[in-house]
Amino acid sequence: MTANFAALAYLLASVLFIMALRGLSSPETARSGNSFAITGMIIAIVTTVALPGVFSYVEILGALVVGGAIGTVIALRIQMAAMPQLVAAFHSLVGLAAVLVAAAAFYNPAAYGIVDASGVLKVASRIEMSLGIVIGAITFSGSIIAFTKLQGLVSGNPVVFPGQHLLNLVIGLVIVALIVAFAIDVDPRWFWLMTGLAFLIGFLIIIPIGGADMPVVIALLNSYSGLAACAAGFVLNNNILIVAGSLVGASGMILTNIMCKAMNRSLGNVLFSGFGAVSQQSEAVEGEVKPVVASDAYLILEAASSVAIVPGYGMAVAQAQHAVQELAVLLEENGCEVKFAVHPVAGRMPGHMNVLLAEANVPYDQLVEMEDINPQMGGIDVTVVIGANDVVNPAALDTESSPIYGMPIIHVHESGTVIVLKRSMATGFAGLDNALFYGDNTRMLFGDAKESVMAMVAEFKS
Repeated sequence: MTANFAALAYLLASVLFIMALRGLSSPETARSGNSFAITGMIIAIVTTVALPGVFSYVEILGALVVGGAIGTVIALRIQMAAMPQLVAAFHSLVGLAAVLVAAAAFYNPAAYGIVDASGVLKVASRIEMSLGIVIGAITFSGSIIAFTKLQGLVSGNPVVFPGQHLLNLVIGLVIVALIVAFAIDVDPRWFWLMTGLAFLIGFLIIIPIGGADMPVVIALLNSYSGLAACAAGFVLNNNILIVAGSLVGASGMILTNIMCKAMNRSLGNVLFSGFGAVSQQSEAVEGEVKPVVASDAYLILEAASSVAIVPGYGMAVAQAQHAVQELAVLLEENGCEVKFAVHPVAGRMPGHMNVLLAEANVPYDQLVEMEDINPQMGGIDVTVVIGANDVVNPAALDTESSPIYGMPIIHVHESGTVIVLKRSMATGFAGLDNALFYGDNTRMLFGDAKESVMAMVAEFKS
């Protein structure tokens, strides 16, 4: 393949990646966005493999077959509730790949054409390699910690200790010094010490972040993985990898900023505050819980003319999205107007609830963003909260001592009646009691969310 043809193919792939991002910005065009991304990636892979100097076709084909088989099995078996940790795991692989690419280039720079006239690794390539190592290693270890927290393998609570920020600062400064040293002197000691410290600081950055901030962390790690891929592209002198990594890095950072705004917090606050660490000291909410059974909840819904459904992570865990969609259809057949109020950070990753509801074929026009539904809440007869907790906690509005004070929430407490579906009175990821559950207009329907919804569906059908 000629260089001009490869450049043209890479340009086409880059355009398709941009169109993919455009398509993925809306549920209506997400399917076409995925198609653009797949097509662009196929063009990029085929073009790269066809370039002169590629000799290991058997190994490449074997890796494609093995990787494709693993990806297919995961795609067929993964449950939507586990999607956030799957994304975190994929981010870790991108980071590790960037580190391995840098290591391969370091030990055989001539094969990558990154040596000067004297046969020594170019200074510019050393800097690019260092950035790829540091960003990739941080992405890998940080994503592993995020995965273990999301999967429940370790506690989702923040892990903090005295002098933590000072330690991170010292390690960060040492890494910068090692990058400078490596740029001056090509020494394997600087290379591997820099790599080890980058893995360590990735671990230390994520452990103090509480579970309530996981949507922000997932978006941030997504950006890191793109930057790591971009750095690897510079090491390999591969334009499409540079473009694709830049797009992922930029879009991930934009999404991170959107998530922070949705929580009324800065990125620095997320990374350095140890969010949730003080929540265990919060005072318990006093009040009386008013439980109901499915038949009582049915009677409330049957008499309603407008209903808002607020999904949360509990809906994902119970895999109740299809049952919820069936309930919505029955409510509409009963003459009720139904809307789905979606909080930007509901679930464990950006867009988690949107994907779940789309999977259940909930019409896109029924999904209403937080800022649009809140002014309408006072006129809604019944709000059904399914597995959401922190994103509907009124403490964010009126309790200045609360760790979530100032965080935008869905004002479900303003509706006529609130029916909350939960397994128990356990706290959410922020570890806070929710005053909503004790409200005069709130009724608690305890049990598995899917079973509770199906019980209400059965009442409607009977």
